[in-house]
Order: sequence, then structure tokens, then C-alpha cells
Amino acid sequence: MRYWCILCLIFSFNSVFSQNQEQDEVKASIATFFKGFHAQDSVLIKSVLSSNVIMQRIGKDELGKVTIIPQKITDFLKSIVSIPKTMKFEEKILSYSIQIDGDMANAWTPYEFWRNDTFSHCGVNSFQLVKEGEIWKIIYIIDTRRKENCVQ
Repeated sequence: MRYWCILCLIFSFNSVFSQNQEQDEVKASIATFFKGFHAQDSVLIKSVLSSNVIMQRIGKDELGKVTIIPQKITDFLKSIVSIPKTMKFEEKILSYSIQIDGDMANAWTPYEFWRNDTFSHCGVNSFQLVKEGEIWKIIYIIDTRRKENCVQ
């Protein structure tokens, strides 16, 4: 009986450890994305993007109706690289909520965006990732942006 209890304990510990390690790897891919974002390094950003990544933003049209705004990854990368070096910008990730099932992961990351040390807006990023080999690659990003109901 003790033997089975010990085995169950070992397997549950390994399962929790494995899950935490996978979550850390997902978080590391997202951190790499933002490291490249802040450094305006498109090569670093692309290192954690799937080749067929999709980017979208949830916004509102002139009538206040919710709309989904697609963004080409090439346009996104060009816009990041073209930000003047004199402009300081930072997207501060406030927390991570990560769920994983096999080779698929989802990360929910509330954030604040600061421009030249002044608060700009807040929102949430939702990342979908897939494990390609040993790296978690981002296959889908959608975010919200707002100025109200932000905690800074």
C-alpha cells in the first residue's frame, strides 16, 4: 500500500513539475516577444512567432460597435521598427494566466502601455501558442485597448 502511495505522489509531483515547466516555457516565449518589441528587434520577435501567425485587435467603430481589426504581421513589425529611437515605450504585463493541453497553450495577459513614461492605455492580450519542436510559438494574438477602468 505504501509503495502505491509513494508512486502516486511521485507521479503527481512530476505532473505538477512538468506543467509548471511548460507554463514557464510559454511565459518565456511571450517574454521574448516583448523583449524584441521593446528593443524594436523584428528578428527576435519572429523567433517566437509561427510562420502563419494571426494578429487582431478588438476595437470600436465610429458608432461604438465592437469590431475586430486584423493586422498583418509584416505591417506590425514594420511599425515597431519604425518607431523613433527618441520615443520610449513599454507594455507592462501585469499577470499571466496560462492553460496548456498537450502542444496547445493559451495565455491571458492584462497589461498597461506607457509612452515616454506617461500612461497611454490598458487592456488584455490573448495569446494562442503551439509547441513546435522545443519552442512554444505564437500562432494567434488578439488584444483589447482602453483608457478607462485601468489600474495603474
